[in-house]
Amino acid sequence: MSSQPPLHITVDDLAGPEIAALLTQHLADMYANSPEDSVHALDLDKLRKPEITFWAARDGDALVGCTALKELDPTHGEIKSMRTADGHTGRGIAAALLAHLIAEARARGYTRLSLETGTADFFAPAVRLYQRHGFDFCGPFADYTADPHSYFMTLEL
Repeated sequence: MSSQPPLHITVDDLAGPEIAALLTQHLADMYANSPEDSVHALDLDKLRKPEITFWAARDGDALVGCTALKELDPTHGEIKSMRTADGHTGRGIAAALLAHLIAEARARGYTRLSLETGTADFFAPAVRLYQRHGFDFCGPFADYTADPHSYFMTLEL
């Protein structure tokens, strides 16, 4: 990330074409790396739900990443749509987004933060990121079921 201006993470209304393009790429990569029935990424319409808060990360004017937090119940949140934009990986953007989500989950009073990610090699950097931030593997949560193409991870807050 450039030092001027700093990375800004703000709630986004999912209305802009840049966000739509980033999420289209995200979904395309999910379908390219997991069987269709194992893809749990949400499209724009499914992200526009009252229980989901969506954030965009910008470095100056450039959209460099996004993430969302879904409230499963008053004590449990789920990470959705974690994505670093192509050309911006390896710069700490995903770590900043994840730290932001963990802080937000704590501020909301959640005692647990969980996620689902794929098992293909494509997802290995994400799994390592979550492990570095204290997430442990767990069984399926919420409406998920056991799936050989999914890892489930959780962090007790």
